[in-house]
Amino acid sequence: MKVMIRRTSAGLTAYVPKKDLEEPIVKFENEGLWGGAITLRNGWRFALPHLPLDTRLPVTIEARKISDDD
Repeated sequence: MKVMIRRTSAGLTAYVPKKDLEEPIVKFENEGLWGGAITLRNGWRFALPHLPLDTRLPVTIEARKISDDD
C-alpha cells in the first residue's frame, strides 16, 4: 500500500492516499524509522521498507499493512 511519510511541526505523519487518511505516527520499532514497523494514532500498523537513514522527507513508499492479529 502506498504511504507518504512527512515531518510536520507536530512530528511524523503518514498519509494513505487510497483511504484519504492522514494520521500521526505514534510508535516506531526502529529509531531510524526504516525497516521496522510503525503504528498510527488510529491503531493501523505498517511494515516499512529498508531505506537509507538519510532519506529525505516527504517520501512516498510501498508499505505492508500489518493485520491487527499480528
